[in-house]
Amino acid sequence: MGLKNDKFPSSAAFDAINSVLTSSEADKKDAIKQGNAIFAFTLKNKAGETESWHIDLKEKGQVGTGLGAKPTVTLSLSDEDFGKLVAGQANAQRLFMSGKLKIKGDVMKATKMEPILKKAQTKAKL
Repeated sequence: MGLKNDKFPSSAAFDAINSVLTSSEADKKDAIKQGNAIFAFTLKNKAGETESWHIDLKEKGQVGTGLGAKPTVTLSLSDEDFGKLVAGQANAQRLFMSGKLKIKGDVMKATKMEPILKKAQTKAKL
């Protein structure tokens, strides 16, 4: 079952991140060690609809739909900006400063997300 939602084109990234985590036990352990948190994402598409996904890098090392049990940090941004973030065309800090990225929870943990997204970049053809 894919995680991608056709109404949110950038959500293909969650499949890419999931395949990175599931294809290699070493990558998964590394990601959990680096992340040590549950990252939730709420994306908003052009129609104004929102949908959530989470990346569990605390215990399971997997990606799922919804916000997850107790997200350590929740990042809210547009589907378009998330796509740019994953593609490496946008910087989380800049999006945050310009108000395009809202962060709830542990802001410092949010910075741990970038290396994980970078891994997905090589896999995802967005």
